[in-house]
Amino acid sequence: EEENELWELIADDRYKHLVKNVMQTILQEREVGSASPASHWVPLLEKIMTMAQTQETGGTIKPYPGIRLVQKETANDETPLIPINKRRQKNTRWWWVAASLFVLISSGSYFLFNQSKNNGPGSSIAKNSQRNTPVVPGSNKAYLTLSDGAIVDLDSLDEGSVFNEGAVKIRKKEDGQIFYEVAAKNTADVVYNTIATPRGGKYEIGLPDGTKVWLNAESSLKFPLSFKGDSRTVFLSGEGYFEIAKNTKMPFKVNTSDIQVEVLGTHFNVNAYKDENKMTTTVLEGAVKVSKSSQLEGQSLILRPGQQAGLDEDINLRMVEHPNITEAIAWKNDMFEFNDAGIISIMRQVSRWYNVEVSFAEGVPVKKFTGKFSRNVSLDQIINMLRFAGINMKLEGGNIIVLQE
Repeated sequence: EEENELWELIADDRYKHLVKNVMQTILQEREVGSASPASHWVPLLEKIMTMAQTQETGGTIKPYPGIRLVQKETANDETPLIPINKRRQKNTRWWWVAASLFVLISSGSYFLFNQSKNNGPGSSIAKNSQRNTPVVPGSNKAYLTLSDGAIVDLDSLDEGSVFNEGAVKIRKKEDGQIFYEVAAKNTADVVYNTIATPRGGKYEIGLPDGTKVWLNAESSLKFPLSFKGDSRTVFLSGEGYFEIAKNTKMPFKVNTSDIQVEVLGTHFNVNAYKDENKMTTTVLEGAVKVSKSSQLEGQSLILRPGQQAGLDEDINLRMVEHPNITEAIAWKNDMFEFNDAGIISIMRQVSRWYNVEVSFAEGVPVKKFTGKFSRNVSLDQIINMLRFAGINMKLEGGNIIVLQE
């Protein structure tokens, strides 16, 4: 009953300014994306509840009758407070809004939403379906295919493991990163390794030239054991973030199925998923030259920090106006971030990271959404956040079904 009342309050246009004030206060008090122990957020929660009361009473603080906060006694003192309500106050329930929004954001997430009239979040709540095991988020998982075809499960290697691939040593560092060390000058023919992340996986690798690459879920990178000739060329499928080791004599080239990115030394992100609407390259540092692949007619652009280019629906290479750089690399920082995104785009990312299938029961909702939340929470938590944003869905047999309003 109290939960339903909370949703009604949030969905009521008359109270939007109060919801906004509560959320802004929470966001200003702490950094989004990190968890807080009870010792930090207990006094903050009390402060927010007092603020909500002050707003509601026009500046006069009046404690709510019959409401107190009880702390359970535990060994680690991490148990959340339990609101106790002895007498219901129909129109003085803003402590519920403050507390609920605080818990939502303390999970490391927030989600703002744009919605059409009569589509409040309360109308989009679906009942929890029965499930046995919670779906956990992705983690460091990848497979390395060696030059002889042997496949190494990198997640199963012990920290500090070292093995040889020709004249190159492959080492797993203490932080789980794989990197290559050229042990001697290699005069043999160029041979390749391929590192691939599954759905629900990500990985960081240090290439033989010192370049660092972060791979997103369901991505792969093919690269030589040692770079020779007049360029350093690798082949990307999916999404990768690159920090290129400088070498003015050997430009670094990233080839995808549709574009080539050429650099000397820079930081940039390439999104080359086949199922995305457009392929994008985003520059954070230095400059890159983006060209269409040899299979497409020649066209190129020079990108500098803060710029982004992509292929449009007509396969034309164009600059993206007003690109959101933090959105482009949010995945590298273990965040989901969306700006005026459709539900299909959102669910593609959720599907890849949690390794679940997504289907739409009665067509695709047309709403657009803006917000961000952590990639380190369970799928249940993600679903609850998206429901709060107005996306009606349910989880059945490990698969997500998106419903209409």
